[in-house]
Amino acid sequence: MFNKKWTVLLLTLCLAVFAAGCGAGGGTEGAGGSDKSSGSGGEGEKVTVNFMHLWPAGVSAGQNKIVNQIIEDYQNENPNVTIKQEVLDNEQYKNKLKVLSASNELPDVGVTWAAGFLKPYVEGNLFAPVDDLLSGELNGKFVSGTTEAYAIDGKTYALPLEFNIAPVYYNKAIFEQYNLQVPQSYEEFKQIVKTLSDNGIAPVALGNKDRWTGSLWYMYLADRIGGQEALASAISGDGSFKDESLVQAAAEIQALVDGNAFVKGFNGLSNEEAKSEFLNGNAAMYMMGTWELPNFTTNEEIPKEFRDSVGFFKFPTVDGGKGDINSWVGGPGVGLFISQDSKVKEEAKKFVEYFVTKWGEQSVTGAGVIPATKVDTASLELPQLYIDLFNEMNQASSITLFADVQMEANAAETHLNMIQALFGKAVTPESFSDEHDKAVSKGK
Repeated sequence: MFNKKWTVLLLTLCLAVFAAGCGAGGGTEGAGGSDKSSGSGGEGEKVTVNFMHLWPAGVSAGQNKIVNQIIEDYQNENPNVTIKQEVLDNEQYKNKLKVLSASNELPDVGVTWAAGFLKPYVEGNLFAPVDDLLSGELNGKFVSGTTEAYAIDGKTYALPLEFNIAPVYYNKAIFEQYNLQVPQSYEEFKQIVKTLSDNGIAPVALGNKDRWTGSLWYMYLADRIGGQEALASAISGDGSFKDESLVQAAAEIQALVDGNAFVKGFNGLSNEEAKSEFLNGNAAMYMMGTWELPNFTTNEEIPKEFRDSVGFFKFPTVDGGKGDINSWVGGPGVGLFISQDSKVKEEAKKFVEYFVTKWGEQSVTGAGVIPATKVDTASLELPQLYIDLFNEMNQASSITLFADVQMEANAAETHLNMIQALFGKAVTPESFSDEHDKAVSKGK
């Protein structure tokens, strides 16, 4: 159900970004209706806005720098306002969000994902609608379709910041050392895995303790073997995970495990720990969203020699499969929500409006992130890896939203648990598929 929408969205995105003069408009700063403080005048009562996010300086240096710059600028323009940050890594953030929501102590502003992830927070009346922001200063600033992933029953509950796809990054130096070429088919990919494994090199960095990381691998195999529609239908509940092709995809995951495709201890490693194996040159490949682009392009804390050695390839097609090489797993990334019970809701909305506006171009130039807002990049000097991936997005035939984001919360939890069990060979492909169908059907 998402593929056509995202395809249209991508085409719109690319037109918006590359077309000079598109989306410029007038000034973007301003107060906009706060009833709490003086805004740009800076003479109102003292206000503290609590902001919880997931861009630590160590693992998300580019994003962290931009966040701090935006906050500093906002506070300079609004001296009565203090933005108090709490910064966690991805998994810590998700866990704390659940804990805080249970006690109704969400921060004034926070980060969320779209679709199924968002839904329980909306149903619990925890996130405030932000449609008034979309009709204000941000009117027309978003790439068409991106805000829809954050809308439920006609109301929008968060504003998107990013748009992502998930390629397979690879270390060119390791590939050259073993005379390997970018795989054109899944059989060639498996041969690369065998060559690397036979030579004592970990083929793939995978931190499956976080589970969604392994989900990416299953989703691509399901897409390439059964086709995008079979996968999307199973996730929505209109189809079945017991479709022969999707069971085969699950079996193929376990074949990769048997072939030593993944770094040792992958089921007990976090994504950050696995990423370190790739960054340190201990693993040759790493499948991850384009939110990692900064670490392979602009992050000066990563050695330039390594950054220059990173390439990417699309998940290869499977002989006899129904999948399309230009079909991707991805979609809108994280967005900003405002707590329904925030005592400084109007100031929080002003900050979110300001943040989203400033994030657009700064995230491109400062971090190499692909934003959800329109940005004229015609005059910007961008890393070649960024441009190449952007061009790939332009050619996408479909994009299937991350399964754990797309599913209802309970089904998503089952999916993630089953993914780890599948990689750990604690379930059979048939049981894996059956448990998915049961979980998805409960949410319908």
